[in-house]
Amino acid sequence: MELSQYIKDKLVSEKRVAMPIMTHPGIELLGKRVQDAVTNGEIHYHAIRALNECFPQSVACTTIMDLTVEAEAFGAQLSMSSNEVPSVSGRLLAGYADVEALQVPSLESGRVPQYLQADRLAAKGIDKPVLAGCIGPYSLAGRLYDMTEIMMAIYTEPETARLLLEKCTEFILRYCLAIKETGVAGVIMAEPAAGLLSNEDCLQYSSVYVKRIIDAVQDDSFTVILHNCGNTGHCTPAMLATGAQGYHFGNKADMFAALRECPSDVWVMGNLDPVGVFRMLTPEEVFAQTEELLSRTGGYANFIVSTGCDTPPEVPFDNIQAFYLAVEKYNKGR
Repeated sequence: MELSQYIKDKLVSEKRVAMPIMTHPGIELLGKRVQDAVTNGEIHYHAIRALNECFPQSVACTTIMDLTVEAEAFGAQLSMSSNEVPSVSGRLLAGYADVEALQVPSLESGRVPQYLQADRLAAKGIDKPVLAGCIGPYSLAGRLYDMTEIMMAIYTEPETARLLLEKCTEFILRYCLAIKETGVAGVIMAEPAAGLLSNEDCLQYSSVYVKRIIDAVQDDSFTVILHNCGNTGHCTPAMLATGAQGYHFGNKADMFAALRECPSDVWVMGNLDPVGVFRMLTPEEVFAQTEELLSRTGGYANFIVSTGCDTPPEVPFDNIQAFYLAVEKYNKGR
């Protein structure tokens, strides 16, 4: 289902729409663990579907924000426990020779086929736009080369960094084309490591590569939303240079400032803290935080209220309900 027109239809009345990045509560509804969903595309799909049936208020469904899928495909070792999102363990690459020898993997590598299966099943089985997920080029490079090392390499070994970014971009582009073929409405590209860079460095080592992918895959039927929860506001211009249809901000950003900086013809999303608000607060406090954010951003029709990142496991269901009740109350007053 096309997301662009779907959201335009929802926004014509100036009512606010919500789209939290959220899948883990669906896993819990199935009585499954995180490891089950990140290794099995069918379970992943059923988790998305279960969450949508429990909370149908979201304007779109999202898949798990798993920033290890692409790194694992390249050969990175993972640390995986039963109920936590996987993480990269150790360093795969340690210099130009390693990067030069690195082969761009096929889409049959690692868990990529399972994620494509989840995308395909969700696109077919859920009567609502579905957004898949992928990592951004700079964030992937950091997981392969080590985050501290890649940040130094852009100054001390820029040729190494650029070669690695070329290979990361090639793979992510092929992955996004495959995601598009599954029939989902778009993809949320998570590029949090780029938020550690200055705006100028973000332009050079992230945005130009992200833009290449967006130019190749984004059209009226397929939307790219760029997520950068590392951006505190300093590299918003670099994000905008990518040409994405939507921009998703983390809870460290000033949402009002981001809206002022972004053009009115793109979607701007965020940015309630998925841990500090959704997981840790009471339902009454979640309601109040959501209400305050909606009030502050009320003058911007292109704002979509969301979490600042993927919600973790064990978010209380009463808190999710409180979030949607706050949106409902706000819309009744419009």
